[in-house]
Amino acid sequence: MSAVRSEEAGWGEVVRLPGADVPPLPVEAPLDPAVVGARLHEEVARRRLVLEDVDPGLGAVVDAVERLAEGGKRLRAGFVLLGAAGASGGVAVPGALGIATAVELFHLAALVHDDVMDHADERRGVPTVHRAFGSRSADHGAAVGVLAGDLLLTWADDVLARSTEGLPTAPAVRTVWAQMRDQVLAGQYLDLRLQADLGSGTEVDVADVVRMLQFKSAKYTVEHPLRLGGTLAGAGPDLLDGYAALGLAVGEAFQLRDDVLDVFGDPRATGKAEAGDLREGKRTLLVALALERGTAAQRAVLARRLGDPALDAAGIAEVRDVLVATGARARVEDRITALVDDARRALAALRLDPRTRAALDDLAEGAAWRSR
Repeated sequence: MSAVRSEEAGWGEVVRLPGADVPPLPVEAPLDPAVVGARLHEEVARRRLVLEDVDPGLGAVVDAVERLAEGGKRLRAGFVLLGAAGASGGVAVPGALGIATAVELFHLAALVHDDVMDHADERRGVPTVHRAFGSRSADHGAAVGVLAGDLLLTWADDVLARSTEGLPTAPAVRTVWAQMRDQVLAGQYLDLRLQADLGSGTEVDVADVVRMLQFKSAKYTVEHPLRLGGTLAGAGPDLLDGYAALGLAVGEAFQLRDDVLDVFGDPRATGKAEAGDLREGKRTLLVALALERGTAAQRAVLARRLGDPALDAAGIAEVRDVLVATGARARVEDRITALVDDARRALAALRLDPRTRAALDDLAEGAAWRSR
């Protein structure tokens, strides 16, 4: 089935994904999470049939994936759709919904694998995939988590290919997609290396931490989704460069807000275990700045508390006190504010239709200043 597009249809247009065997879904608005959520549900349901045909027990793996997919803000999907809309003058673009779905599947894969590496217990208010299968042994649960993440990665690739089949911009989209994948995996490695350095007492430069968070999270949260949508719609280099500047600023602010919420936020709102980064000994910017300016006593607290899987409420409070007293939290908040200002300037420089501009502004602001 080929993709169809009606210039008069606008946001209410029905887009049929190339090769899809599910009913078409209306692209009613670029930020409607139900639209991408429905596509995710259809894709996972299709894959369930294949897996359960091998063995009915594989349905439990799909169940765990579906529970994880139910949550989330569909932030990356929204930026894909807005990136396409910005390049098309606000007209729905064939393939955009499929790419948005592929990005969400890729994100789920990254979460599943990240949770395995971080030994995380909870994600989006439900047990992490590897914990759901850990009753036999921790190794068994971790192995299932790796396999589930691998499945999601292959599904994401399949959806991307099917959604862009026959479209003239498909090769360019694939190039951006490949760059996104490689950079996320490279950023994940940098995160693991920094964590190991902290455990060994090795000094780490703040610039190393910033580079890690840019490649592990910032770029693939906003910049790459915007560029994927824009590239699909045939955006020129000026718009794509503008997307990159906007996306990097918003994406970094998003990750820094995530780091702050991990330590100071309400786990009932975030859907993650309290202070998970502290228990894992993550070298976030908060930690790096505190180590940079902390006294010997304050650095000793961080050395003793970070990476302790049994960290209790008293230990969390002690670390929080250090992060505040050293000015680390204030400096991160100041950086978020500066990044949002950079993003506003980048957005103002983009030539966009009013509706897309307003939606992009709302999504960017929400990413940086969210409370969960």
